Amino acid sequence: MALVESVALEMGQMMPDFELATPDGKRYTQKSLMGKKGLLVVFTCNHCPYALAIWPRLIRFAAWAEEEGVATVAINPNIHPNYPEDSPDRMREKSHQWGILFPYLVDETQSVARAYQAQCTPDIYLLDGEGRLFYHGRLDDNWKSEADVSRKELQMAVHALIEGEPSLTTQYATMGCSIKWQS
Repeated sequence: MALVESVALEMGQMMPDFELATPDGKRYTQKSLMGKKGLLVVFTCNHCPYALAIWPRLIRFAAWAEEEGVATVAINPNIHPNYPEDSPDRMREKSHQWGILFPYLVDETQSVARAYQAQCTPDIYLLDGEGRLFYHGRLDDNWKSEADVSRKELQMAVHALIEGEPSLTTQYATMGCSIKWQS
């Protein structure tokens, strides 16, 4: 497992639309998922310890963000035969086991991850209501221990978005396991 960080992206750029499906075949586009104020897009998976550590926080955060007009979608780019834990069947199981209430989509060709320049799991993007990048960074300042979190950057970014304020000037990269790219 290689530890990598997300790449810096220009805030305000239009992020590519996508169309992906859940493991059960229900299809979504970025536009169909968009909340009244924005959309949180998280590239993640089932096996990476960095992703596993934040899943419970992400699920709770998504419920709060939904009330604020920001929808959430998780996208799994690790559909790779060498990583059976990330298979669509396991995604379906994890969705039920963890109580994920937002779509968890399969990026089988990894085209969406590539279009977003995602590097790791998790890799977090907050889009405004028009699909422009508003925040690209970590959930908070302690991926390992929720009890030791002192700064909740994603929550700060969502507050700024819904209040019509500018995006955060300092955005800390996410870090996690490298995406398991197919050849």
